Amino acid sequence: MSAVPAEKVNGDAAVTPNLKIRLNVNEKARTVTSVCTSGTLCTVSIHEGITGAPFGSYVDYVLDDDGNPVVLMNEMSMHTINIRENEGSENGTGMVTLFTQLSGTGQDVSRCSLTGKIVKIDPKEADDIDTIRMRYSIVHSYADQVMDSPKFNFYRLIPDKIYFVGGFGVLAKWVDPEEYQESTPDILAKEASTICARLNKEHAKDLRLTAQHLLDVDTEIESVRVTNVDRLGMDIRVTSQKGARRNKLITDEFRVGFRIPVISVEDAKSEVLKVFQEAWEKGNGYVWDEVEDDALPGADIPIAKIAADSLE
Repeated sequence: MSAVPAEKVNGDAAVTPNLKIRLNVNEKARTVTSVCTSGTLCTVSIHEGITGAPFGSYVDYVLDDDGNPVVLMNEMSMHTINIRENEGSENGTGMVTLFTQLSGTGQDVSRCSLTGKIVKIDPKEADDIDTIRMRYSIVHSYADQVMDSPKFNFYRLIPDKIYFVGGFGVLAKWVDPEEYQESTPDILAKEASTICARLNKEHAKDLRLTAQHLLDVDTEIESVRVTNVDRLGMDIRVTSQKGARRNKLITDEFRVGFRIPVISVEDAKSEVLKVFQEAWEKGNGYVWDEVEDDALPGADIPIAKIAADSLE
């Protein structure tokens, strides 16, 4: 799948020209790191035979108020040794990368890589040490048993480079660390995967109607599913036949915006159900006002095609 410039599908430009229906990349990156609580920490190996090679370790983390990942690490762990031995070296000066991604399978999930220096936090000098300890204890229940041990210390990763990938072929972009720091995670972040799963499981028929009558998919549909939901709208991926050839499929990704930003899960459910209702009404020939051009149900829902792909 390849990203394409947002292409209007419905009447959004005429009806609501200034309506924002997509999170910016900084908000998306901050959302991923906020939802995730673990990832792969990549350090530079000092082990004989693989010296200088990337070394990946599974780690848990929390974020500080600026969005910097904080990791509680055993001083005898291989990744901690790598960090300590590489500190001050010519090939990196303690640079590491933390890779984290939303729950899901395959490449069809949002993910983020944060690269920068990781430094041990001095509990006597860090003003936020009590906040960090509390957050870590809440998110990772085992932390209470080890955080006071002299063998464990908190390390803070200060990103110099941040790379965000929105999914398979949807969006990949470098994020400015300062803009990332100033951004806030989406309000639906922690519930988004559950909402998507329920929509795909319980509203398959509604999604097909939406693809046919609001997204203007006029070929035989193989599959339709919601890939993401946030406060501004939802992403819907549609795979359909291309023309009369059954062995050729085309996959398009659409952004279906909400008319107003939502502030809760219940608000999001309400907006999604409105979209489904208007798709059903349009499919059944309902007209709200026969005089107006936008009289058909769903005509003022902001919709754009954001990615496309052809698979032989």
